[in-house]
Amino acid sequence: MLTPVTYLKHVRDEFAHIVWPSTRTAIAHTFVVIIIAVVMALLIGVFDYAFGSIVSRIAGG
Repeated sequence: MLTPVTYLKHVRDEFAHIVWPSTRTAIAHTFVVIIIAVVMALLIGVFDYAFGSIVSRIAGG
């Protein structure tokens, strides 16, 4: 069984193996995620409005 100190040393050693993205890549990927989230929110909003209108007309409201 590992002690907490040994575990943290192993964690620190593993962090040395991580290849972090460049700032430019991280920013570009962040913008892609934001754009996809906005597009998905708009699509869900449009479908919600359309289906809500259809149900309201069928229900007579």
